[in-house]
Amino acid sequence: MSRLRVQSFSISIDGFGAGQNQSLENPVGVGGIALHAWLFPTQTFQRMHGDGKAKGTLGIDEQFAARGMDNIGAWILGRNMFGPIRGEWPNNDWKGWWGDNPPYHVPVFVLTHHPRADLVMAGGTTFHFVTDGIHNAMQRAVAAARGKDVRLGGGVATIQQYLRAGLIDEMHLAISPVTLGRGERLFDGVDLPTLGYRCVEHVAGEGAAHVVLRKDQHD
Repeated sequence: MSRLRVQSFSISIDGFGAGQNQSLENPVGVGGIALHAWLFPTQTFQRMHGDGKAKGTLGIDEQFAARGMDNIGAWILGRNMFGPIRGEWPNNDWKGWWGDNPPYHVPVFVLTHHPRADLVMAGGTTFHFVTDGIHNAMQRAVAAARGKDVRLGGGVATIQQYLRAGLIDEMHLAISPVTLGRGERLFDGVDLPTLGYRCVEHVAGEGAAHVVLRKDQHD
């Protein structure tokens, strides 16, 4: 059975998953890029975003990065994770942050209030734009995953919605040694114990502290 997983989601020491004022120049808000410094050197990231060769660092950070890609058959993204455009789609020119060959290589379901035709990209990635809510996106992603897990990529507001609905089975957070001071706090208004989530793993990596939360199955 497919699980919904949050993987390698970086937050600051003061709990922010993104900075303020997301834009083309600052995809994760002002200062937000520092949250992901632990991930960039890893072999998994370098293979996905580089020339595909096995280079990059090994170690604990790499182990968690690699786990995040294991057994993933589909992704769900909030619209802000797809791009900085707001409101109606002015045209079909924007195709994401990642160029012609995005790193997903599986179906990706983008939550939005504004319809847009499916976007087929190189390497097996197809973006589907879902206008009828998180549950429909989840159902479509599970069907597309064909028994593999679904990875929830974010951003903060999207993860909060799925948390409050009790749909996330497991969540890996990378706590980066930076402070942002302002932005989007991941757990604002989210009562994790009441929702049935508990910490099942915590490991210090080279560039971040890794924490895994899991939802009790009997809840």
